[in-house]
Amino acid sequence: MAALDAFASTLLEEAKCFLETATAAAADEAKKAFLHSALLLGFAAFEAHVNAISDDFLARQDLHPHERGVLAEHAVELMNGEFREKNTLKMQRLEDRVLFLCHRFSKKPIDRQASYWSEFVEALRLRNSLTHPRPDPPTIGEKAVRRALTSIIELLNVMYMSIYKKKLPAYNRGLSSRLTF
Repeated sequence: MAALDAFASTLLEEAKCFLETATAAAADEAKKAFLHSALLLGFAAFEAHVNAISDDFLARQDLHPHERGVLAEHAVELMNGEFREKNTLKMQRLEDRVLFLCHRFSKKPIDRQASYWSEFVEALRLRNSLTHPRPDPPTIGEKAVRRALTSIIELLNVMYMSIYKKKLPAYNRGLSSRLTF
């Protein structure tokens, strides 16, 4: 799944580049658009990384059909007395997939009392305010997007350290992108 890993990494670099572009933008409309783009691409990158991690474990033979269902986001049903994965989409909450991955495939589950988790939950709220706006559209500032992208990088690093015993490759660069637009 090297292609999915590379794609997830590219999305994260694009999100960071959009944040850098927003910081340099003079016009408020441009700044707002780049911040929205950075936030949404950051979450796209996060979900792509979660999918890549999930794919790494789908080949295992010791998985229960329900575990395979969570990893592949497929429905599971009881057929002829046994559970079987269907090829029907069954979405899981993003945070539930993260918790499952670290609980099932590492010795160190996610610490939901840790600051990285609460920062990530706040970033999810920010993203949800943009993707599911209420009557008053959200105002999303540079500082909030910076915190959101940082929380995504931090949580991905925690997952990589817990599951793979190595750092997220982009971790040491923080919010500095390798890209320029």
